[in-house]
Amino acid sequence: AGSRLQHEYVPSAHLSAACTCLAWAPAGARHPPSKDGPQRKKRKSEVAEVDKQLDILAIGTAVGSILLYSTVKGELQSKLDGGHDSRVNCVRWHQDNCCLYSCSDDKHIVEWNTQTCKVKCKWKGDNSSVTCLCISPDGKMLLSAGRTIKLWDLETKEVYRHFTGHASSVSSLMFTTVKPMNESKPFDGITGLYFLSGAIHDRLLSVWYIRSDRKEKNAVMSFTVTDEPTFVDLTVSEVKDEPVKLAVVCSDGQLHLFEHILNGYCKKPLTSNCTIQIATPGNDGDSTPKPVPILAAAFCADKQSLLLVYGNTLQPIIEKVSLNTSESHICLVRDIQKVLSLKTDAALTKVKTPVVNSDAKVLVPGILGHSTAVKSPALGKEKKKNKRKPGETEESIEERLGALDIDVSKVKTPGGLPQTDSFAVLLVQGLESNDAEILNKVLNTRKENIVKNTVARMPIHAVIPLLHELTKRLQGNPYSASLMVRWLKSVFTLHASYLSTLPDLIPQLGMLYQLMESRVKTLQKLSRLHGRLFILVTQVAASQAVHDIPEVNQTAKLVYEDDSSEEEGSDDEMIADKDSDENWDEDEEKEEQSDEQDVTVEKEINGDSDLEPENESEEE
Repeated sequence: AGSRLQHEYVPSAHLSAACTCLAWAPAGARHPPSKDGPQRKKRKSEVAEVDKQLDILAIGTAVGSILLYSTVKGELQSKLDGGHDSRVNCVRWHQDNCCLYSCSDDKHIVEWNTQTCKVKCKWKGDNSSVTCLCISPDGKMLLSAGRTIKLWDLETKEVYRHFTGHASSVSSLMFTTVKPMNESKPFDGITGLYFLSGAIHDRLLSVWYIRSDRKEKNAVMSFTVTDEPTFVDLTVSEVKDEPVKLAVVCSDGQLHLFEHILNGYCKKPLTSNCTIQIATPGNDGDSTPKPVPILAAAFCADKQSLLLVYGNTLQPIIEKVSLNTSESHICLVRDIQKVLSLKTDAALTKVKTPVVNSDAKVLVPGILGHSTAVKSPALGKEKKKNKRKPGETEESIEERLGALDIDVSKVKTPGGLPQTDSFAVLLVQGLESNDAEILNKVLNTRKENIVKNTVARMPIHAVIPLLHELTKRLQGNPYSASLMVRWLKSVFTLHASYLSTLPDLIPQLGMLYQLMESRVKTLQKLSRLHGRLFILVTQVAASQAVHDIPEVNQTAKLVYEDDSSEEEGSDDEMIADKDSDENWDEDEEKEEQSDEQDVTVEKEINGDSDLEPENESEEE
């Protein structure tokens, strides 16, 4: 009544084995047929009606097991295993003997004994997956549906009738009548009954008639709706001329109501007597009313009023509405803004604003209508920014890239990391749109810090696409390859733990491994060659140097120097004077700077001397 969550149960294996379908076990002597509709949302209304009677909930999972959960005790009662090896599509309780029927993608139908938790019987239900089940009002027959609908005799497990007419897999099955309309013949429990079926991607709900003979296999009538039906509820016709009321919720969020007396064949598809929509009032600054999706609807016990479930699935609002079907279209105005404050908060917190330095520009590409907030920038920058952003319109990618150019070259934060935020965002954007221009802009960065930070800030899901892109570029020219290796190194160091969790890592990186092996194959030979050449070159250089010096010595030995000729400085003197020069250096050491000293030593080694010939001879 208060639209509040009463009970929540998360199975321990909810990540690996998601819940796919559920059904309440029958409580006491409730009238069965009307409770055989689709499960989830309708139950919320029933919890209020039959408060303490409903207890056990059967939950089918994606891996083929079925959980029996007690809502009163608040714990898992038992687990049914070994029946299915694929996703369970539908579970149905038998109204009398507490048997449970389930169908699965593995094409089989299983009858369970819920007392012993064992498979009572298992048989093949269809050539493709069986998607839906429904038990007949007397409990002796079972409808199953995949592409075709089959009516099974539960005692013999044989097909009693076939019905064909849906192109896609059936999503809902329910009986619409309890007794046949023609009461002259004796009733065998099934002949003369009508049932309804809806399929995915199908805007028609079909009504079928079970005949005594096998002639007619097609639908006797159909109801047309605006979109694929997601939720169906109906009131069962119990006396002869009582119309069947049908409430169909479509995936576009509208609710269609039909009222029709089932009396044989009808050629045209029937349209709805009334369509109900819900919208916001459209005040509070936002002048346009917005539609609110209806998630489910169920008839109350009086068959006149409806329980509507609308809003979002996290916080549905449940409301009782009494019907007035004289109008063909009803729009209910509901202000759900206050109730759905949780949803808007969650949406706001997803956008994280990075903390940046005051003189840095932050570009937020890819998010519509987000202008960049800059704290008190300089005037020149303000002008530039205004040029780029006339009247708060969204920039094109080209403008953003232009702006990025300016940022990378001129704007530097104290850490020297220009625009890592936008680099990471741009990288992801480029990988998703496969835009070579953006990727070139980002991947040709030479700064180690930017590369490291960009890789650290990129989301996990972009790691493998980035590796594929890098592999592709590594095959290009060697210059780009040397840049790509930096990125590879960062990706492997920062995301190693994520990569090691991937089951298909080796096929994903196979190309890269081969590429590396083929590139590295020649490295050993090249380094050997490099070593040998290096030795040769140094030896040649050394032998030349040795060869030069003796020549000088020879010439020096042949020169005879006269005392009178002071101008003639000779190589011989220089060699003889090496020692005295060094002593002179040591005396002057304290006064001279170390750099000059190095220069002198170098020059001496090369064979020049700073001293002029006059000083030289004086010292001599």
